Amino acid sequence: MPATVNVNGRVFDQDHAVISVFDHGFLYGDGVYETLRTYHGGLFLYDRHMRRLRTSADMLALAVPLSNEQIAARIGDTMRAAGLGHDREEAYVRIMVTRGIGDLSYDPAATPEPSVVVIVKPHADLPAGMTADGVKAALVPIVRNHPGSVNPLIKSNNLLNSALAMQEAVRRGAFEGIMRNYRGELAECSTSNLFVVRDGAALTPPLESGLLPGITREYLLEIGPEAGVPVREQVLRDPDLFDADECFLTSTTREIVPIVRVDDRIIGTGKPGPVTGALLAILKRKADELSQPVLERNG
Repeated sequence: MPATVNVNGRVFDQDHAVISVFDHGFLYGDGVYETLRTYHGGLFLYDRHMRRLRTSADMLALAVPLSNEQIAARIGDTMRAAGLGHDREEAYVRIMVTRGIGDLSYDPAATPEPSVVVIVKPHADLPAGMTADGVKAALVPIVRNHPGSVNPLIKSNNLLNSALAMQEAVRRGAFEGIMRNYRGELAECSTSNLFVVRDGAALTPPLESGLLPGITREYLLEIGPEAGVPVREQVLRDPDLFDADECFLTSTTREIVPIVRVDDRIIGTGKPGPVTGALLAILKRKADELSQPVLERNG
């Protein structure tokens, strides 16, 4: 099913949705975005995603011209136009805020009005085998952005660093690419956060290692103990990955995916482990319980 797109308050099908070539999001990648998904038609952890959107925008001195409720209303309008939500298909939602249309200049004064785009399409679950059997990742040579350049804390539309890492992973036949930071520490994957499991605890690199503060990552740090799993931050290096009992990645749309091989190295037993399974189970339960019913709230 094609996407449905809301461009500055107007809804289009994907063949007719357009934005100016002079929008600075297109020209320079000057903007921020969030990706969400629904469970039973409700957006999961919506307020946290909006908090991160605004934090990212603040780091770019970019004004978000709508309130959280106004953004939710636009999502609701777009989902209704797409025929998604309630007991129908679940939705993938992408929100983008760009600097807006202006002259060929880096001066923010050239773009007085930000653009807001919402893309909605049916959410596609990963093949069941990926959760049951796990996936292969590649430890790629692409270094995660230095915090003094394009800070990884910003969920920016400028995704070239991640795109290069994923392209290398694809060339190696991998599902994801794992990146190190400039100090050689493990940072994150190209589109997800990284966890390793050792002695029953799930460990993930700290934000100081240069990574995006993933919403699912943050949530697992909070709810892990409910599943009997200590979840904490720790600086990780290559041996921590290759000697791990288990390994997994996290993201909003893919939830938790076991990593059972990195390049030609087997991780743990080579099969998804019990800690990964326990965290996935509690995440799914919380998602079913806590997703916000955007359609009911906004008409």
